[in-house]
Amino acid sequence: MENRRTLRLGTFLIAGVMGFGLIMVVPEQSAAQRLEEVVVTDTKLRTDESAGDFDPWESYNEPVFRFNYNLDKYAIKPVAKGYNAFIGDGEKQIIHNVFDNVAMPKRLVNSLLQGKFGGAGREMARFLINTTLGGAGMTDVAKYQFGIERSDEDTGQTFATWGWDKSRYFVVPLLSPLTVRDTVGYVFDLALDPVNYFIPLGGGLGRTGEDRLNERALNVETFEAVEEGTLDLYSAVRNAYLKKREKLIKE
Repeated sequence: MENRRTLRLGTFLIAGVMGFGLIMVVPEQSAAQRLEEVVVTDTKLRTDESAGDFDPWESYNEPVFRFNYNLDKYAIKPVAKGYNAFIGDGEKQIIHNVFDNVAMPKRLVNSLLQGKFGGAGREMARFLINTTLGGAGMTDVAKYQFGIERSDEDTGQTFATWGWDKSRYFVVPLLSPLTVRDTVGYVFDLALDPVNYFIPLGGGLGRTGEDRLNERALNVETFEAVEEGTLDLYSAVRNAYLKKREKLIKE
């Protein structure tokens, strides 16, 4: 077991060094963005404002989006409603807070890599306060008692800060909307999740599934309102995701 854990940690560290090294070696435009342009379509990404919803893979993305949507509609949503019947809003918020507290290393490391040292300091303060005064993260004491907000940083944003600022929209089965850049970033975010070093992969996936189900249960009515009020759900989700990511990157 110890050897397996050490091997997993070593693999993540090697992949991290190689991936971050690749991004850092080109000062003007990231090597990763150039690689995406050459390997994927052999065309340059547009850099004008109309590229906000740049989606050359729509013929692939939309069917995968429909698959994810139907999976949510006929499987995840009914389970989430049943979950709501047995788990109160207070308990769901506690679960959300605990998962958010455990995810601190991702936000801390990416704040540092982006040079956002104030955000890194807030993450350390939030973790210490919520882990101690907040009962292992069950209550967000840092926010509601001390006014310390979380830093919403991830590896996809770090890549954008380092030069991979434009990337194609990409829908992956069973996951939320992404871009090519954010898909790569998502893998690094998994490597920054401390839970993956202490429990088997299956346990980590189970925890991720519980986190997703809990979030879905917390937002059942919000999602229903969006579905009912939108004619072209695919385009609406795509544009909202890209605009949200653009805003987060600029902050």
